[in-house]
Amino acid sequence: MWSQLGGTLPAPLFLFLAGISFALVVDKLRQKGVPASQVAHATIGRGAEILGLGLLFRLQEFLIAWGWSPWSDLLRVDVLNTIGISMMLMGVLCWIVLRFNSRAHTRLALGISAAGAGLTISLLTPLLWTSWRPQWMPWPLESYIDGVHNLGEPQAWLFPIFPWAGFAFMGLAVGFFLLGDGARKRGAASFVIAGAGGIGLIYLARWLDASTVQLYRTYDFWHTSPNFFLIRVGMLLVILAVVYLWCRWGAGQWGFSPFIQLGQTSLLVYWVHIEFVYGRLSILPKRAVDIPAASLGLLTVFISMVLLSVLRTRLKGRGSEAMAWFHRTVKAS
Repeated sequence: MWSQLGGTLPAPLFLFLAGISFALVVDKLRQKGVPASQVAHATIGRGAEILGLGLLFRLQEFLIAWGWSPWSDLLRVDVLNTIGISMMLMGVLCWIVLRFNSRAHTRLALGISAAGAGLTISLLTPLLWTSWRPQWMPWPLESYIDGVHNLGEPQAWLFPIFPWAGFAFMGLAVGFFLLGDGARKRGAASFVIAGAGGIGLIYLARWLDASTVQLYRTYDFWHTSPNFFLIRVGMLLVILAVVYLWCRWGAGQWGFSPFIQLGQTSLLVYWVHIEFVYGRLSILPKRAVDIPAASLGLLTVFISMVLLSVLRTRLKGRGSEAMAWFHRTVKAS
């Protein structure tokens, strides 16, 4: 069970961190006294940009796979699309809260609202994948709700809003919790509390899963269950606490940190690594290697992405110098 859980964590982790980053941006704008409407404009606009990049990424993948990829792949709901949509939805939520809430407890109101939205998305997922499916919608739109694509029923390998956007909202809630005055005063203890809360969520979800009382007619633990959602949120909280402690008192303080480096160029790393892991340029044959070979492939991709990230950060802002060097080289030849 635990190995299967670990294999499902990359996408929730990406969305969860997007939510935390979103909280940092909103709080910074709020501290500057930016009106709620401008906060919404900036954050929703950024979400639209990410959605646009997701659509552009689908176009790139379609062109790379020209000849054997169906045209419907252009409209496939991938994780980047969902991050963009989630950011737009979080922007709307933050605008509503900032518009109608007093400044005294704004972070608390934002955090509670975000957590409520995340849990609501999780609770509605089993219904929207079964009896409440919006089959009246064209499949490219319905696919953003339940991941149906053009295959007639929801697909577990896609990333629709339900349940995936829920992880972004939970990250948003955690972000506002950690930005609160009390959490800042407690410092590292706040992350320990978050990690302990994550462990509590895991055991709560396992207890609920074992209960004889079921809320849904169709129960699919691995794909739509709110209990599975809570378990993964709990694991994300534990990971967050461990990473913080690692960076505060562990090897993260030794010098160069590959994980911090990758985080600085996460979009580029995501964009590039997909083709080498899943696409036509995959460095390993799919479903045809043993654990040692897969581990070696993972290490190769990891080192390659770190090197790409370092190159990106060192060349950032030096495009004019690179172009000048290129022109000098061309003229000299």
